[in-house]
Amino acid sequence: MSVVSSARREAVDTSDLAADPSSAFFAVRNIHAYYGESYIVQDVSLDVHKGEILALLGRNGAGKTSTLRTLARLDDPALRHGEIWLEGKPLHHLKAWQASCAGVQLVPEDRRIVSGLTVEENLVLARIAPGHGMELDEIYDRFPRLAERRKQDAVTLSGGEQQMLAVARALAREVKLLLLDEPYEGLAPVIVKEIENIVYSIKERGITTIIVEQNAVAALRLSDRAMIMDTGEVVFKGTAKELLDDPQLRKEYLAI
Repeated sequence: MSVVSSARREAVDTSDLAADPSSAFFAVRNIHAYYGESYIVQDVSLDVHKGEILALLGRNGAGKTSTLRTLARLDDPALRHGEIWLEGKPLHHLKAWQASCAGVQLVPEDRRIVSGLTVEENLVLARIAPGHGMELDEIYDRFPRLAERRKQDAVTLSGGEQQMLAVARALAREVKLLLLDEPYEGLAPVIVKEIENIVYSIKERGITTIIVEQNAVAALRLSDRAMIMDTGEVVFKGTAKELLDDPQLRKEYLAI
């Protein structure tokens, strides 16, 4: 476990990082990202092992979503320094569509459901680009609610059903690294449990996942390891159990 107190910031231990980032399944080294001149992601490094779930936690404004967007190679925030590697291949020079074709799939907080298309049309649209993932039959097996509503206008789904569709749409593409941004946001507890079960099933398929979630305890229940960010920096790295077992640390950085 590596912790930095709020009273005295020190460098977080990097001994868990592969010496050669190209040898790790997914590796991020010293990324710095900006919205205009606003310095948002500050020298973040991490490794994620194949099939692992990493919880990326922190208070609102800590830089979690900005980090996910940077990893997905979106233009905003802009990556100005650092390296991103997936299965030995560099992603840091790629555009978002190229990173998606390489297997990095982001499920954004706002879900980005395509208006005017049915559930099935949203899924078919996701499969147009090269690199297919799950077949529709398998998606409907794993998401029976979507099967029931396949002909329904997707934007008329409930919030939980739209979240399921957003995840299913990512799985319809080739996915090596799944980035989930606030998958439980605004959902009733019973629907949160359904989404948790879906994430468990994703892990069983060996899909590596990074999850950003304000419901830290729920995210930690799913995760193997955890990182906490504060004002754009990593201030904790360790196992999910270490964080669940440390109420003082959770109170200091997560207010729970």
